[in-house]
Amino acid sequence: MEDKKKARSSCGVSLSLDIIGDKWSLLIVRDLAYLGKDTYGDLLKMEEGIATNVLADRLVVLEKAEIITKEIFVGSKSKFKYRLTEKGIDLYPIIMEIMFWGSKYCEVKPEQIGIAKMTKQQRDAFTKDVMKKRHKELTERS
Repeated sequence: MEDKKKARSSCGVSLSLDIIGDKWSLLIVRDLAYLGKDTYGDLLKMEEGIATNVLADRLVVLEKAEIITKEIFVGSKSKFKYRLTEKGIDLYPIIMEIMFWGSKYCEVKPEQIGIAKMTKQQRDAFTKDVMKKRHKELTERS
């Protein structure tokens, strides 16, 4: 839950949406997870065109929710790297299913149609593989 706002309910969906239910948070997690973007500058270049103030705000919210961490970039005291935590990595299956749903029911680029053609088993295997790699990276950082 963001800051000390009163929860609308005790429903897991509602509580989750209080943290990641805006239109930018999952896109930030997507870019960190799948596209390897890990700096503010990288994230600012996302295809969807996020505003600087919105990105800064969402990074703070995601950090407070312990979905990402902010680390000093090696060789620069003013540049930071953003990394997914265990909680952030656990969002992968959700993002994969949203990608699948979107490629099935929305008009997407031709190269993204392949996701809709993946079987549930293929999606699960892909997601498991990506999560395994990110968990390994997380363990190596610790």
